[in-house]
Amino acid sequence: MAKKIKWGIAGLGNIARKFAGDLKEVSQAELIGVASTNGDRAKAFQQAFDAQKTYDNYEDLYHDPDIEIIYIASLNQNHKEMTMAALQAGKGVLCEKPLGLNTAEIKEMIALAQKQNCFLMEAMWSRFNPAIQKAKQWIASGQIGEPKFLYAEFSFYRLNIDASHRLMDPKKGGGVLLDIGVYPLFLAYFILGMPKNITAQSLFAKTGVDVQTSMILEYNNAQAVLYCGIANQSDNHAKVGGTEGEILLHGFWHNAQKVELTKAGTTIQENFSSTSKGYIPEIEEVNRCIASGKKESELWSHNDALELGRMVEQVFEKIK
Repeated sequence: MAKKIKWGIAGLGNIARKFAGDLKEVSQAELIGVASTNGDRAKAFQQAFDAQKTYDNYEDLYHDPDIEIIYIASLNQNHKEMTMAALQAGKGVLCEKPLGLNTAEIKEMIALAQKQNCFLMEAMWSRFNPAIQKAKQWIASGQIGEPKFLYAEFSFYRLNIDASHRLMDPKKGGGVLLDIGVYPLFLAYFILGMPKNITAQSLFAKTGVDVQTSMILEYNNAQAVLYCGIANQSDNHAKVGGTEGEILLHGFWHNAQKVELTKAGTTIQENFSSTSKGYIPEIEEVNRCIASGKKESELWSHNDALELGRMVEQVFEKIK
């Protein structure tokens, strides 16, 4: 792929900074413009990551004729509105997870992308992580026999944050399920598929958002035990157990740098250590899609984002 894909970034918080740092390392990507409602923040971001242009509003970024694809990294409650506006302007969109707050939002976004004939993908970067892909390959080739059990968590301690923090504010799409619970749910979906039943329980903050959520996913011949929370520290490992072996993804597993296969008393380890923040494989997939004229990724499709959204909704139904 010779041509450089021209990017814009809308919403310039911590995740956008990590993403932009990795974008600089991709030779087939070029950061054209960045936008924030805070003009000074946009200029500082431009200088840090060598963007060509800055905007103090999102609409001008969406209508920049030099930009092909926009990465949306704003707060959860803004994802739908910003994605729809970018699609209306004819731009491709890579939107941070969760793509929408519910499946109704996700369906609207997908429908508009199809109507506008524009690329759209949820930024589920863990889908493209090499260690996770290796785990999937081992399972598909029968290295652990029939998978029977999956365990994954995403947790850290942040109960000391103010009630106005985005994680604590229901109006900002707060709560651990939407913010980080999508990762364990993703892994279960990626490895085992859609469950036939979900059981879940949560503990809540005074603001009403969940701060600890535990989930059990039931399949015909397997179970997944998942957890997300901001009440405890953790090594954040994940593992998949089968009838003949076990796979361990070392924490933080959602950006695992190594993966182990243990079978018949022997352990094989593969390392994928990198100095990047973990977004490069995702960026490269989007670049390939844009360069080839695809409107969705075959690796993380519209339907994948919708089914993950359905799983999140099923958990919400159980914990409310």
